[in-house]
Amino acid sequence: MTNLLLINGNIFDGHSQELQSDKFILIENDRIAAITDERPDSHVDKEIDLAGKTVMPGLIDCHFHAYATEVNLQTLETLPVSYLAQRARPLMENALKRGFTTVRDAGGADYGLWRSIEEGVVQGPRLFYAGRAFSQTGGHVDVRPQHLEPCGCSNLVGNLGEVVDGVEALRKAVRETLRQGAHQIKLMVSGGISSPTDPIWMLQFSEEEILAAVDEASRRRSYVMAHAYTAETISRSVKLGVRSIEHGNLIDKDAAEVVAEHAAFVVPTLVTYDAVKRYGKDLGAPQTTLDKLGDVAEKGLEAIEICKNAGVKLGLGTDLLGEMHVHQLRELEIRSETQTPFEILHSATTVNAEIVQQKGQLGCVREGAFADLLFIDGNPLEGLSLLYAEGRKPVTVMKGGKII
Repeated sequence: MTNLLLINGNIFDGHSQELQSDKFILIENDRIAAITDERPDSHVDKEIDLAGKTVMPGLIDCHFHAYATEVNLQTLETLPVSYLAQRARPLMENALKRGFTTVRDAGGADYGLWRSIEEGVVQGPRLFYAGRAFSQTGGHVDVRPQHLEPCGCSNLVGNLGEVVDGVEALRKAVRETLRQGAHQIKLMVSGGISSPTDPIWMLQFSEEEILAAVDEASRRRSYVMAHAYTAETISRSVKLGVRSIEHGNLIDKDAAEVVAEHAAFVVPTLVTYDAVKRYGKDLGAPQTTLDKLGDVAEKGLEAIEICKNAGVKLGLGTDLLGEMHVHQLRELEIRSETQTPFEILHSATTVNAEIVQQKGQLGCVREGAFADLLFIDGNPLEGLSLLYAEGRKPVTVMKGGKII
């Protein structure tokens, strides 16, 4: 057992709007054992003086794609998963170095990547994965060229997603994904910008199919997260039991009230639209993606305001592809246009921990929680540029009680 004592630091615990000061934080192995006003009596192997620094929970990215190593998803789906796993390694390592100590993968990551992180083969964030995301034929994950005729050789099982049609087929697919260790299930219930044939407004999957997926996940004490842009698709899926709405750019007041009524979450991913708009063409984004971008890109900040006014619990995600992963922290900067530093950090810590079913274990500084922490020079509640600005002072990252 290794005991580590943090002294003289201020604490942002993830849910309070005021920093705590003059506390001692005792870490035993990978967890916070005690937070006290006086020096604990326990044996201490090492002491770290954090004078002038803030201790806060590690950030959580609730919409990450570890295997999205290419911007063009049609190209991505032609690559072997063994190659993608190698390319995912630096994406995970760099996310951890940025301060994201946990990520929820929204399609692609698998048991092998999770186990590699758990065993320390890959030094990455804690991983909560969905396996392949599910789509109907012609839905958001179906990236086959339009000229491709349906046949036995059609690529219906890809790296990020799988095309499944029908209640019984979807039930079996969900059961198999959960058998493989997935922490949650991902459905595509509306059109998206990175798929070639589905308009944004499209309702995807029948109600019976969505209900089947929700039933299977809930009986495993898991849940369904759903890619959804429009107010109609959001309301429909939440009423059917979907727990986490991804993106939600075109939500309206009525749909937001439905989400709040059902105690569901919305996870905005504003930085991905910004990155595709800025760099997509040069990085190989298909023209269909660039053409569809305008339908949703300008509504993200407005959607956050609508959700805030309705009392919706907002998470934080990024949804970046390929080389765009380097812009992960810019999500904090973009959201600063409409949210306070506390609101953003609360989303990226406490709320996201609740989304991944780890309330009190992650996303907080409290006794019994994992010692996934950041040490920041200054007070992030006064401005998040401490985390994302160029030329910022170094941020120390701790995961499971070990300095990264």
